[in-house]
Amino acid sequence: MKVMLPLGLVALSMAFGCSSPDHKSIKLEYPVTEKSDHVDTYHGVEVADPYRWLENDTSAATGLWVEAQNKLTFGYLDQITWRANLKKRLESLVDYERISAPFKEGQFEYYYRNTGLQNHSVLYRKPKDNKDAEPEVYLDPNNFSKDGTIGLSGISFTEDGSLSVHQITEGGSDWRKVIVMDAIKKVVLEDTLHDVKFSGTSWYKNEGFYYSSYDKPKDGSQLSGKTQYHKLYYHKLGTPQSTDVLVFGGEKQPNRYIGGYVTEDNNYLIISAAENTGGNQLYVKDINKPSAPLVTISLDYFKEINYVDNEGTRFLFTTNIDAPNYRVFAIDLSKPGKENWVDVIPETDNVLSAGSGGGKIFASYLIDAKTAVKQYGFDGKLDWEVQLPGIGTASGFGAKKTDKDFYYSFTSFTEPSTIYHYDIATGKSTFYLQPKVDFNPADYETKQIFYESKDGTKVPMFIVHKKGLKLDGKNPTMLYAYGGFNVSLTPNFSAMRVAWLEQGGIWAQPNLRGGGEYGEKWHEAGTKMKKQNVFDDFIAAAEYLIKEQYTSSDYLAIYGGSNGGLLVGATMTQRPELMKVAIPAVGVMDMLRYHTFTAGAGWSADYGTAEDSKEMFEYLKNYSPVHALKPGTDYPATLITTADHDDRVVPAHSFKFAATLQECQAGDAPTLIRIQTKAGHGSVSTTQQIELQTDMFAFTWENMGVTPDFSKVVKD
Repeated sequence: MKVMLPLGLVALSMAFGCSSPDHKSIKLEYPVTEKSDHVDTYHGVEVADPYRWLENDTSAATGLWVEAQNKLTFGYLDQITWRANLKKRLESLVDYERISAPFKEGQFEYYYRNTGLQNHSVLYRKPKDNKDAEPEVYLDPNNFSKDGTIGLSGISFTEDGSLSVHQITEGGSDWRKVIVMDAIKKVVLEDTLHDVKFSGTSWYKNEGFYYSSYDKPKDGSQLSGKTQYHKLYYHKLGTPQSTDVLVFGGEKQPNRYIGGYVTEDNNYLIISAAENTGGNQLYVKDINKPSAPLVTISLDYFKEINYVDNEGTRFLFTTNIDAPNYRVFAIDLSKPGKENWVDVIPETDNVLSAGSGGGKIFASYLIDAKTAVKQYGFDGKLDWEVQLPGIGTASGFGAKKTDKDFYYSFTSFTEPSTIYHYDIATGKSTFYLQPKVDFNPADYETKQIFYESKDGTKVPMFIVHKKGLKLDGKNPTMLYAYGGFNVSLTPNFSAMRVAWLEQGGIWAQPNLRGGGEYGEKWHEAGTKMKKQNVFDDFIAAAEYLIKEQYTSSDYLAIYGGSNGGLLVGATMTQRPELMKVAIPAVGVMDMLRYHTFTAGAGWSADYGTAEDSKEMFEYLKNYSPVHALKPGTDYPATLITTADHDDRVVPAHSFKFAATLQECQAGDAPTLIRIQTKAGHGSVSTTQQIELQTDMFAFTWENMGVTPDFSKVVKD
């Protein structure tokens, strides 16, 4: 397969720094991507796939195409004169000390700390009975690789804290390596486990641990090959990985996602099995009796059920079975049938999630995408509502049974993640630590409004901006959303977002259908044959911002990642005139083939597949971004972002979308793709995050004709 490389950039047709939204983009000459005559047939309908060859991400031809596209993209970005100052500002904003909420393991209290611009946070510890002791480094991921592309991606400890097992990711891949350490001596104990994916690690006493993985694809790319049957293994310390015992899964118990968790008393193994990213079956096994049968709690693949805690054979679970907003129920393991389930915390009008600690249940509720927390006894008796420091997102409500206290985090759009100490017996929260960031939260405001979607549904949206903002339709606005997989977007702080806000920009974040903000009904209203509701909600958010004069089409950018990248791709193809800039990040762009890559088949409960029915095929093809592009259309300035090690949403989605968009673009607006190397479904390191954010903001402002002023915030 031959790739025709670009002849070079055409001379610039305008000067950078223009302040008018009418400014003309640079006239670019795109790489001519060769087309094949490949055709697929779905339900008797032929569908051309001329860029199918770009799915081969290891071929020399694809490598040349990537090189040519990156040369064009970075050539464009490099000529934005103020881009270097933008990067400096982002670096200065990120350069602040960040410390996580401490957690207790054995004789130590652990926490993560980043001095500011470190590529990875360092795991520290100090004796939990000596708060004044000098902390020591337990793991420093910054030493894993010189370029910061190898990171720490999870750690778990034995009950007594004497052993740990941690996972590392290389280049952002979802495939992990697993390393066991003597936590007291800080030494590696045995050979590294390889090829572990979509897995936690859960210890059984000090003898071994459970983990999950797939057989690694042998044909084609190991990053894009389909993964089908998840397997739960038990690894006994001191033995080779090749002898690890298959506990559940594989071809005899086929599931795409399997997890195993050992209860704190080391008596039971909880097994969760799922076909899709939402919904799961649940089983419990007496781990100390090898011959004991699996006890089935639920077999419903389309509903969720999760373990909370247990006291002997009395178990507590959360579920949305017969409760779309979730409830907590109890059973005795000897009588697990649904007829014996007893509500401990009944369903309410607000979505519930639950954790436990110190013999208490902590019920966290979403109220219009904001957090409220209540503390209950195991009998379901309410102790009190936890007094949170404000309106925002609180997390970390959980601890061990013997703990009397713990730490939790609270954040909002304008408040960095602040840590509080919580006393379980009194319910008192005490300020512990807040980072110092180079901005003044009092200068900004957050409001939540409700707007009407196309079908009259009320949809909430957060709007963040400087106080005293003039509603004249000329404010650069970043409209960000997700809208899928039961994921809830709640208020959170981003230091890099400050760079956007301090230049007079608006951050708008709607809670679209398909998410989990209002329970399973809200989620289901944005799935399969109702997926268009999600795009309609997003379009209506943009129309609201324009109608209310927050912004206009000349100053509006839409942005989203993964399923949110699909959202941006579908929206810009349906309403290309609505926005000035589109940034689809690591997006699912080929809706006819997404399920043929890696674990993509697990997304079918949200999307459906082209094989389901002719009706489903036609519905998917209608909005699939790759297939919805039309030749001769003026599309907005588009910066597609992806990465070479993304083995969750493989880069072929973005490659094919970019090639098709460049072919169809009739206007002068640039349509570029930025392909990060040694990165996956998101940046691996702080350096990569800053570089990506720099390019996103620079591309957006440049195409809005906005020249940011860094004279007051960037120092030489």
